[in-house]
Amino acid sequence: MSSSFFNSTERLFHYYKDMAEKAMEQVSDQQLFHREKEEDNSIAIIVGHLSGNMLSRFTDFLKSDGEKEWRQRDREFEPMYSTRTELQEGWEKGWSCVFQALEDARSVGEDYIVYIRTEGHTVQEALQRQLAHYAYHIGQIVLLAKSYKGAAWKSLSIPKGGSDAFNAEKFSKDKSQKHFTEK
Repeated sequence: MSSSFFNSTERLFHYYKDMAEKAMEQVSDQQLFHREKEEDNSIAIIVGHLSGNMLSRFTDFLKSDGEKEWRQRDREFEPMYSTRTELQEGWEKGWSCVFQALEDARSVGEDYIVYIRTEGHTVQEALQRQLAHYAYHIGQIVLLAKSYKGAAWKSLSIPKGGSDAFNAEKFSKDKSQKHFTEK
């Protein structure tokens, strides 16, 4: 069992969770629920889909198929939240399920087989599948939030035109602080 795999996967889940939260913090309540057209997804709808997916995939992660009979996926693309508080509660409920399942998976290892829609996946494959899926939708959340904020957007990474300053700071640090081994 590889604790480094589980540790890095957990860090990446937290990274994407934090990224979405920082994006959502920048928009108004109205913007969370805004859709240009009825067929568009709002930030809130994307959150509802992510939460529904997380609850389905990670409830009884090691023991039952990740596509639960009680899941109503199509409803996840309809408005389900009416306030920021409800949205945040759904978001946290989904992520709590993810992190609990990740902790449980450590005990069986990354090669244990779990099922999603009757298809067998190693724990590693299932976690990577979900990580990619969540990163995709979180990218949508960030794009929507950034488009709503325009010039007032606070960058979540290196701001435009800030690469030289960022790199200068990073490379000025003592090499003993780096996370790689020199050979």
